[in-house]
Amino acid sequence: MQRLRIGILDVVSTGPAHGLYSRLMNANLASIMPQVVAVWCEEAGHDVSYVCYTGYEDLSTVVPRDTDVLFIGAFSESAQLAYAISALFRARGAVTVLGGPHARCYPEDSVQYFDYVLGFTDRAVVDQVLRERAPHRPIGVMLAAPRQPQQLPGLEARWKFVAQTLEKAPTIKLVPMLASLGCPYTCSFCIDSTVDHQPLEPDQLRSDLRFLLRQMRRPRVGWHDPNFGVRFDETLTAIEDVVPPGRIDFLAESSLSLLSEDRLRRLQTAGFKAMLPGIESWFSLGNKAKTGKRVGMEKVKQVSDHVNMVMRFIPYVQTNFVLGLDCDEGPEPFELTKRFVDLTPGAFPGYSLLSAFGRAAPLNLDLQRAGRVLPFPHHFLNNHLAMNVQPMHYEWPAFYDRVVDLVSYTFSWRAIGRRLRANRQTIPRWMNVVRAVSSEGHGRREYYGTVRRLLDTDPTVRSYFAGESTALPSFYTDRVRRDLGPFWEHLPARALVHDANAYMHAEADRAASGGLQWPNGSVGSTAPAPDLSLIGRRARSTEQLPLA
Repeated sequence: MQRLRIGILDVVSTGPAHGLYSRLMNANLASIMPQVVAVWCEEAGHDVSYVCYTGYEDLSTVVPRDTDVLFIGAFSESAQLAYAISALFRARGAVTVLGGPHARCYPEDSVQYFDYVLGFTDRAVVDQVLRERAPHRPIGVMLAAPRQPQQLPGLEARWKFVAQTLEKAPTIKLVPMLASLGCPYTCSFCIDSTVDHQPLEPDQLRSDLRFLLRQMRRPRVGWHDPNFGVRFDETLTAIEDVVPPGRIDFLAESSLSLLSEDRLRRLQTAGFKAMLPGIESWFSLGNKAKTGKRVGMEKVKQVSDHVNMVMRFIPYVQTNFVLGLDCDEGPEPFELTKRFVDLTPGAFPGYSLLSAFGRAAPLNLDLQRAGRVLPFPHHFLNNHLAMNVQPMHYEWPAFYDRVVDLVSYTFSWRAIGRRLRANRQTIPRWMNVVRAVSSEGHGRREYYGTVRRLLDTDPTVRSYFAGESTALPSFYTDRVRRDLGPFWEHLPARALVHDANAYMHAEADRAASGGLQWPNGSVGSTAPAPDLSLIGRRARSTEQLPLA
């Protein structure tokens, strides 16, 4: 095979960045799969330029102009930026390839802007792209492996790409690692709900940790598992075999059902400093919170007791909620969350608005068939800038009234003070304050308040939210233009518009043809397959924060 100039671009920003928080933290959002693809391309004999785009790099200098093939990994919130970058490099003669959660969620839209769109990705799929490297225009080709790989290149093989990304993080430097793929839970709104749980080999985990201890004096590791520790004893034993107490700090996302007191003692000894359990709702998903059939205030009290117990062992806990689920109705879900904030002052609540990410979850097909999915540009699908699902039991003004009220209560100065006093260690205490007064706390309160006012004052916003018009209000167009900066001029025509019901339409076509046919005749599997870059997810159904 000809020696090619390969670009690998891991897009972790929605455009050029400027803020202090993004400068400190964006590099810690790097995904694992782009690094894996970079390893495979180098092992195939190609020249590789890998870049984690944090919003501060000049792409004209860090990605060679004469790149033959450019791989881009992106979440949906970065899709418009990815489309613009693809257009720029296609104009220079490159073949462009999209992977990552957006490729998995919105393949029908993505093939309009890329030559290849990848679902499940293994080495054979990458090799096929590099052998062909053909410009497929105006409609690209969708490729997918039958399943995810059994093994991935270890940390030592990825290290040079990890290290160059860590250099961009001025203080907190988080090494991305993985102990398993997929998830054992079946939350209908979650991108991992159809991905079978698959533990990776414990010996590879031991090897990765040994290597890391030789590279850094006191590393910090962020586990990218959607639910860390499903095979708890096997995973913790592998860590305990290799890592002396106090040598590595760990952050992980896990369900409360896995966090019993005896396990928390082991996690504390092993060096776990932050946990991100998903609570999601007070009226469903009791298996994740280990509350069984308890709902309402009964569940609030049990979960609060559990989270307070977790915080006796783990310095930092973020609890994740989804607002706007169909099981929620009236003021009670929001008022119950306020009671949880009161009863659990040390935990940092993370709120996500219910969002339907294309093909990501089984629930999305039902929502599309019911005509409840709005065509918000992907740029706003980060779980807080827009809720693209019309709520079942709320009118939009009433829903945003309750969201504004809850966020204001959670990030009031009183709540910030109680959270500060309830945490014991310096970095978790002040990280909570920074998050509360930044765009995540006070900033979101102001943003939600603006949307609420526009629902009263701007008829184009009201009609768009009601599904009566597909004309994007200027409030949102102006936001994309501002966020993309110089990339706006490269954004293809109509790239802010997509078919919000593409999943439903593709399923209807599949039923009519007797099987799933990907664009241009490339045959995929018989069910929508999440791509492997979910291992690098920054959830977007829950938000992960790298911490000390």
